Amino acid sequence: MMLKFSKMQALGNDFVVIDVVRQRVRLERDQIRHLADRYFGVGCDQLLLVEPASQVGVDFNYRIFNADGGEVDQCGNGARCFAKFVRHQGLTDKHEIMVSTGVGVIQAKVEQDGRVHLDMGSPRFEPTDIPFVADGRQDRYDLDVDGDIVDMTILSMGNPHAVQIVDAIDQAPVAIQGPLIERHSRFPQRVNAGYMEIVSDTQIRLRVYERGVGETLACGSGACAAVVAGRIRGLLKEQVQVQLRGGQLDIYWAGEGHSVEMTGPANHVFDGQIDVDTL
Repeated sequence: MMLKFSKMQALGNDFVVIDVVRQRVRLERDQIRHLADRYFGVGCDQLLLVEPASQVGVDFNYRIFNADGGEVDQCGNGARCFAKFVRHQGLTDKHEIMVSTGVGVIQAKVEQDGRVHLDMGSPRFEPTDIPFVADGRQDRYDLDVDGDIVDMTILSMGNPHAVQIVDAIDQAPVAIQGPLIERHSRFPQRVNAGYMEIVSDTQIRLRVYERGVGETLACGSGACAAVVAGRIRGLLKEQVQVQLRGGQLDIYWAGEGHSVEMTGPANHVFDGQIDVDTL
């Protein structure tokens, strides 16, 4: 079966996006892994499915699969690409799009400058909501990572994040420590490990080791989580520029009880098709 797809990227975080509104698609986990393979497939950090809406007041359903084939509930960079994709493919002409995810509905707005503004919803801090094994909520946790005690802020942005502050982002132990945090026994569904360098109270630098993927050039939900972590610690203002290896995101969070807002680019790279029976 020939499968049509689009390749998209947001700050170097790249996606294979598939229209399931106009074509029938059923992919097994191994097929997703092969599609994501950069040597034997198309290559991507995540695969995104655009599905017909299943509830009133929503335009589309949004499903996300990591490069290892596992399904997850949220991806901010992917959501921006999703919004650009449905307009590029003529699935809608709306500038404001309501999208259903595994953890609720998010609103995406395509701005006149081509960037996409997202309402990412409110962060969650209760350990059972993350999920994270702990006796109760704290703003900071000491996590034993292979004998080293790491000071972290842990929260959910629809997916779990563990954020730590480092002095110099370029020297952060992302490749070595990131996998240990991702698969730490206190995270039943694994976790995204964020490394944040605070430049000022309105600017940070960030690297993220994403669960099921590894380090990526950018992570939208990770940028939101980092700003929330910095705000909780009293180190950041409401509006923050987040500099990732792939570029910049603008994050706004007024505080608890409010949604996190993210604005950034999303770009179409190319369209293609692949015979899924060969995967």
